[in-house]
Amino acid sequence: MAKMIPLIGSSESGPLGAMHLPRLWLKVTLDNHDALNDEYDACGAGFDQMVLNGLGVDRDAAVDFIQSNNPTYPQFEQWVVDQNGGSIDQSVIDASNAAIAGYNHGDDLVASISDAAGTNADRAITDAVTLNSLEDWNDLHASLNG
Repeated sequence: MAKMIPLIGSSESGPLGAMHLPRLWLKVTLDNHDALNDEYDACGAGFDQMVLNGLGVDRDAAVDFIQSNNPTYPQFEQWVVDQNGGSIDQSVIDASNAAIAGYNHGDDLVASISDAAGTNADRAITDAVTLNSLEDWNDLHASLNG
């Protein structure tokens, strides 16, 4: 199987409403099947850790759950809820989402992603959610076109 670039963006959420959680699930799932593009972390220190911290979930436990159980996304989301005693207050989800939506990359990373993608020449786009999507799309295009 070819290695895949995870094209679920960080702004995506599932029924729980938690941004980035579907992308985290996808990356760990792909990695578990040796199908994650080598340029991507299965569960990194950025948005992956932010969403887990925001939702009160232990990183190692989440990765282990996905690797051991190969859950569907709804099953993973239910596991996340179960880690919080069966419910997560909407204010907790809102705070996690705000942290992700409000995170901006530093100048060097903005420049690097913008230059590689051939867009954002004025560096006006600094939010990491948008820039990471541009990077994913650029990486996919490059992987298909050499």
